[in-house]
Amino acid sequence: MAQHEHVRVAVIGSGFGGLGAAVRLRREGITDFVVLERADSVGGTWRDNSYPGCACDVPSHLYSFSFAPNPDWPRTFSGQRHIRAYLEHVTDLFGLRPHIRFDSEVKLMTWDTEKLWWEIETVRGTLTADVVVSATGPLSDPKIPEIPGLETFPGKVFHSARWDHDYDLAGKRVAMVGTGASAIQIVPSIQPKVGRLTLFQRTPPWVMPRMDRAISGAERRLHRMLPFTTQLRRGLLWGIRELQVQAFTKHPEELGLVEQLAKRNMARAIKDPALRAKLTPDYRIGCKRILLSSEYYPALARPNVDVVASGLSEIRGSTVVAADGTEAEVDAIIFGTGFHVTDMPIAERVVGAEGITLAESWKNGMQALRGAAAAGFPNWMTIIGPNTGLGNSSMILMIESQLNYMADYLRQLNVLGGRTALDARPAAVEDWNRRVQERMKRTVWNTGGCTSWYLDDSGRNTTIWPGTTSEFRRATRRVDLAEYEVVRGSAARSSGPAASTAEPSGTTPPSAEPSGTTAPSAEPSGTAAPKTVAAAGQSEGAA
Repeated sequence: MAQHEHVRVAVIGSGFGGLGAAVRLRREGITDFVVLERADSVGGTWRDNSYPGCACDVPSHLYSFSFAPNPDWPRTFSGQRHIRAYLEHVTDLFGLRPHIRFDSEVKLMTWDTEKLWWEIETVRGTLTADVVVSATGPLSDPKIPEIPGLETFPGKVFHSARWDHDYDLAGKRVAMVGTGASAIQIVPSIQPKVGRLTLFQRTPPWVMPRMDRAISGAERRLHRMLPFTTQLRRGLLWGIRELQVQAFTKHPEELGLVEQLAKRNMARAIKDPALRAKLTPDYRIGCKRILLSSEYYPALARPNVDVVASGLSEIRGSTVVAADGTEAEVDAIIFGTGFHVTDMPIAERVVGAEGITLAESWKNGMQALRGAAAAGFPNWMTIIGPNTGLGNSSMILMIESQLNYMADYLRQLNVLGGRTALDARPAAVEDWNRRVQERMKRTVWNTGGCTSWYLDDSGRNTTIWPGTTSEFRRATRRVDLAEYEVVRGSAARSSGPAASTAEPSGTTPPSAEPSGTTAPSAEPSGTAAPKTVAAAGQSEGAA
């Protein structure tokens, strides 16, 4: 990376969000951009999470870009290697590699109020950018709880997102800490080979069967020959999930039937009443993410597995101790304890116009205008920002909506011309957040009686979007300048420091639910879609 390189846009991260942003920039005719990636390859969370059994719980044809359909998904729910292969293919298909700077972790991003640009310090040098698009994602930095004695444990310790493939688990006594989406895939994958597996379960999850199957060769040929069938399949998957949203957001009592189905799923595999009691949640289904697995419960019923219905609280040498006093001797500890979601480390590395970090700005809870822009941080946008997460559908839909917003943001800057920046008005951010939180009050995520990673330390849900993906698409279709202050520079950039002025461009922020009568398509509008992605990862076989 050249010293003091300047670009129009700097994208941080090369997962779905970062690659999607790069593709959209190219489609908007913007080629003056870089993608800064801390690792040595693309893929984001699908590169980092390579643990045994890693797979997606969203159907393949919905968990992929609408502008890059893949007719050759090998399974209805794809495994990690196939999703990673798909992202590698998208990178090549759209010619993104010349824009990517690998091994370029961002150390600090600082807004220059005189030059109206971002100064970005990376481990490989410094560059400047007019606009920053942060696509680091909420599932990028593993979270390991502070357990007394962990530092003196003589065995092997690692997080599910940093799997040690050189460590042989065969015959080992293993402690699995956590029962989230990663753990329920890891447990059945390692249970047959370990000597003994002790699962520390602080809160039992609701688990539904995973209706996964191989996609037949005939189906793939049909999708290749008639691309509209791929679009139809995607549309049906999307529509079903849109119809489910009201049960999560407005009528959680309707989820009782789903709970009964989940209990039947458990009863089929768990015959021991005592174990079944340990595994039965005491909160409304959907309050935490509903997990999908057809192997988890059978694995827990095996004789070499112990379920401890309590969290890990202490480690004494090779002995792990639960909060209820249960002890076990282990050789390895695997943490499936999630990520820094409501306290994303990247926020500590972003310094805005007032000289404070984004983390300081968000000390009372994350909030961003339409999930993208934070007040006091001009020309900075985030993909998968506050309250853009989903509990029942594909995050790719939300990402593409935010890409629409990003594209219009850049168009607005071009129309305004000159040295210009847009800074979200505090009143607009607060109004948006107030509306979102008001809608959140009756959702299952807030009323279901659980404590989940959706909630921050104060108990506020700063993670989930309390509506349909169609609503979010309408809300992010275009940038409303009434929600921003226009900051203009008064001199050419090459002339050195210059004063800038802020122009409030409106007084009344629009509703968080823009009016409209026609639900938008699940596919974004724009230029014609390129050819389909061919057989990404097909040769690797079934996940």
